[in-house]
Amino acid sequence: MGEDALKTTIVLAALLCGACNVSVTEANNSTELQSSNSGAATAAETGARTSADYDFKIVDEDTAKAPVPNPILQAQVALDRRGFSPGVIDGKDGMSFKAALSGFQAANGLPASGEYDDKTAQALLSGSDNPTTWLVRIPEGFARGPFFDVPKRLNEQAKLPAATYRNLLEKLAERFHTTPETLVALNPPGTKAGAGAIIRVPAVASQPIAQIEGDERGWGETLASLGVAKDQPQADHLVVDKSEGLLRVYDADNKVIAQFPVTTGSEHDPLPLGEWTIKGVSRNPDFHYNPDLFWDASSKDEKAVLKPGPNGPVGVVWIDLSKDHYGIHGTPEPQLIGRTESHGCIRLTNWDAARLAQMVKAGIKAKFQA
Repeated sequence: MGEDALKTTIVLAALLCGACNVSVTEANNSTELQSSNSGAATAAETGARTSADYDFKIVDEDTAKAPVPNPILQAQVALDRRGFSPGVIDGKDGMSFKAALSGFQAANGLPASGEYDDKTAQALLSGSDNPTTWLVRIPEGFARGPFFDVPKRLNEQAKLPAATYRNLLEKLAERFHTTPETLVALNPPGTKAGAGAIIRVPAVASQPIAQIEGDERGWGETLASLGVAKDQPQADHLVVDKSEGLLRVYDADNKVIAQFPVTTGSEHDPLPLGEWTIKGVSRNPDFHYNPDLFWDASSKDEKAVLKPGPNGPVGVVWIDLSKDHYGIHGTPEPQLIGRTESHGCIRLTNWDAARLAQMVKAGIKAKFQA
């Protein structure tokens, strides 16, 4: 599919893909992890980005004084690294963690119990260094924003110059595939998040800005901001399982090479079961809102175009499907994946959606099953 045709498709498809609920917090540039104070940089103040803006330097620490790894957190970091996403890395033994474990177990010839037993731990953690967390210094360029308050109503969001993060803490959380609450828990009281500050984060490695031909929308920078490598194993086909809340990626030998938790459909807009085809991928897309096509829209809403960004209704990417008005996309609320309904589309965390976008191309088959 050509670029112009895909842009047209994203306009049409977005019309029926539901806007995710967006909660409001204050914007801030440098603050204690426990608090939130207003103060946003403008886009003009941020300047051109370089890979150094996304290079979180690891700070040496006395291993004897380092915290004892939380086994669940350690496993989540390792699963994320191997492509069996636990969703948000939060150290909790929840359903997304169990599903990721089960997927890893099945792919590695282990009983798919979803339990973190000794054999699973050995297979998951063997063969390489497996840090759970590390101390990093926040790059100045990463910390400078811009950050904006994100209103709940889509018509108000349309007034923003970009659907950016609301504050640095939220941006850091997505960069390290976690939640603001987890970052707070990992760090001592009084820890500040700002340029040059040292904080403890899940051990998700830095990525340089990828050089991509024809990258007019800053996708290489988006990948770096989410800690996602440009080069990923290539998919042959996908399967979305509604009952399990999972999207599995298969290679040509029908082997699972990645697995992601997803939110799929609702009573009003059920997941369209059947076999479909990926028509194309729109990275950092605009969102075209038509309230006439949303059953839950306010009578006061008007048609609007929302600028791209991680806090937009479809997050950082739209993977278009042959089923009219349906796609696979990101979300502004990663902690809710698998826990809330969507308007029929398939929703992932932004980092998982970005990774998937690097694995697929037009023509790949996608099967949706109950």
